[in-house]
Amino acid sequence: MTSTTAENAAQAGTTSEVELLIGGMTCASCAARVERKLNRMDGVSATVNFATEKAKVTYADGVRVADLIATVEKTGYTAEEPPPPEPAPETGPEAPEQDLELGALRHRLLVSALLAAPVVLLAMVPALQFDNWQWLSLTLAAPVVVWGGAPFHRAAWTNLRHGAATMDTLVSVGTLAAFGWSLWALFLGDAGRPGMRDAFHLTVSRMDGASVIYLEVASGVVALILLGRYLEARSKRRAGAALKALMELGAKEVAVLRDGREVRIPVSALAVGDRFVVRPGEKIATDGAVVEGVSAVDASMLTGESVPVDVGPGDRVTGATVNAGGRLVVEATRVGVDTQLARMAKLVEDAQNGKAEVQRLADRISAVFVPVVILVAVGTFGAWLGVTGDTAAAFTAAVAVLIIACPCALGLATPTALMVGTGRGAQLGILIKGPEVLESTRRVDTVVLDKTGTVTTGRMSLRAVHVADGEDEKELLRLAGALEHASEHPVARAIAAGAEERTGTLPAVEHFENVPGRGVRGRVEGREVAVGRLYDTLPEELARAAREAEREGRTAVVAGWDGRARGVLAIADAVKETSAEAVRELRALGLTPVLLTGDNRTVAEAVARTVGIDPAQVFAEVLPEDKVDVVRRLQREGRSVAMVGDGVNDAAALATADLGLAMGTGTDAAIEAGDLTLVRGDLRVAADAIRLSRRTLATIKGNLVWAFGYNVAALPLAAAGLLNPMIAGAAMAFSSVFVVTNSLRLRAFR
Repeated sequence: MTSTTAENAAQAGTTSEVELLIGGMTCASCAARVERKLNRMDGVSATVNFATEKAKVTYADGVRVADLIATVEKTGYTAEEPPPPEPAPETGPEAPEQDLELGALRHRLLVSALLAAPVVLLAMVPALQFDNWQWLSLTLAAPVVVWGGAPFHRAAWTNLRHGAATMDTLVSVGTLAAFGWSLWALFLGDAGRPGMRDAFHLTVSRMDGASVIYLEVASGVVALILLGRYLEARSKRRAGAALKALMELGAKEVAVLRDGREVRIPVSALAVGDRFVVRPGEKIATDGAVVEGVSAVDASMLTGESVPVDVGPGDRVTGATVNAGGRLVVEATRVGVDTQLARMAKLVEDAQNGKAEVQRLADRISAVFVPVVILVAVGTFGAWLGVTGDTAAAFTAAVAVLIIACPCALGLATPTALMVGTGRGAQLGILIKGPEVLESTRRVDTVVLDKTGTVTTGRMSLRAVHVADGEDEKELLRLAGALEHASEHPVARAIAAGAEERTGTLPAVEHFENVPGRGVRGRVEGREVAVGRLYDTLPEELARAAREAEREGRTAVVAGWDGRARGVLAIADAVKETSAEAVRELRALGLTPVLLTGDNRTVAEAVARTVGIDPAQVFAEVLPEDKVDVVRRLQREGRSVAMVGDGVNDAAALATADLGLAMGTGTDAAIEAGDLTLVRGDLRVAADAIRLSRRTLATIKGNLVWAFGYNVAALPLAAAGLLNPMIAGAAMAFSSVFVVTNSLRLRAFR
């Protein structure tokens, strides 16, 4: 069954998903073979990533994980489910398997390089060729070809038994052919005679085949390709380092309160509801709410934000952030895979395991490339032999074709750039959900900004105080703030907080009464205080102040006592300090910013003026359920729309937009619906996210242009006899290294 069938099954709610670690893959064509075999199974849809060496498999009921593993093993590779995460041992941790593999590859490379270097020198510098030098070359080259090239020969044999050909087939056939020719020339031809001299040529030249040896080609190509593999493996590890670092950010131990005493336990043993102590300088063990203490929390490792955030009782804190101030007692609200850190790591890993559409094209080419190259090599041998009659020259050109044509760079072009780009994004508080998101960022030309919580703080605050002639501002704030302190209304909370901040402790309230739709009243320090719309007439200066506040998009609240209005309090949802700069950055990216809000037009246009959005691009008084209609209307106008939002009522619009950017400070529903999650509540990160996504996409395309161009240019050169096989081997090895190194430049993104 194809992926379409699997998708139909998914819609029926009958599928499961598993991630498999695939072993034994050496190039993109290996990954393409495994993917093809898995997708041929009924009810299975699989994506295999060569760079991460993982397969993401969706399978229907009736298919077992054991069946999937068996299919991979029948293809000639290994497969297993990733082991569950274990806490790191306190002492003597063993080297990870990946380090052991890298060490073994380095050892094989060093031995092969030391043995191959004299062979190459003797072949290239005739002055060094003493009597019987060729036999020393054979002695040194044999272990390189047999032992050094063993991984290539083993993989080629495994693939042959399964009726397939990969990059290892090309390398193995090429080096063994060169070595076999040399053995024939040494033992049965004229190459073994004492005093024989040879000369190195950059191109194919006509010569007597019986007196020509290719030991420098056989050993040199093995050493060069091992070097390419080693550099590639190291680079791939560096590419995935950001995700690894993200997953290792969390604390290992935590001091939990048990019957009033602190008990240190592993973080993995924490449960929801546990209370734990975080001292200055310690990492917060898991997501939770502060119960006791006041401090500043450094969240830079999760959000990229360098300024610590003040927290106190009732405030939420995130696991893996650092307590930079006083002692805190925190109650755990999320543990294990539910924490923000774990969810971030999962989002990044899923993105790295995905495939962009351009990569699928590369995979299809890789799948047929190796058999085509073998046919080209055979055709090259035949053409040279027919035209020149020179067997040695024909053989040299054919070997060069085999060795230079490996499609490795093609397979690494997308996944390495994705690994580095998504990893760097995670370090900056930008989570990219998948490779298809990158294409969307290139196309968008309009960005819709939800006002509340995105452009503004989402919290009402006291912005201005206007008092009547002869009244004291501090007295007005103290009495009005005391009355509003008894109310739970957002406007009341804003007045109470502002009054407390400016005047200190507020007095007590007696006989508090809420007048529905009009305000509140009560007795404070013997005075009958009223706040809201409870006054029928206002002095002219206060009426003017109220009208001015409303023109600026603020809510005007009248306060007074003993039957007289004494002042006007202007309340507003404050615009974030960075929003205007963010709008400028979005414009610089070629995007037209649009403001979307449920507030009235006066408020909306005031906010738009503050941040630099054209009033013509303001959609005000939009009901939550109508936000989707605004996005669709813009799309019908031919625009490609990005949407930035943070609330539950933004989720549908985020999903409808061509690109959804969810503020990580918002709700889970919004984050789930978004294509990009911005961990920080700073709108400037939206511009950073689009820039990073576009840069990653450009890197992928640059890699693919190089990989395609290299193969298109190199094959004709090799077939025409313009490349010595050893030069071809070096070019092939370094083409992969170039692609990975180009991807690593994304680590420098700021």
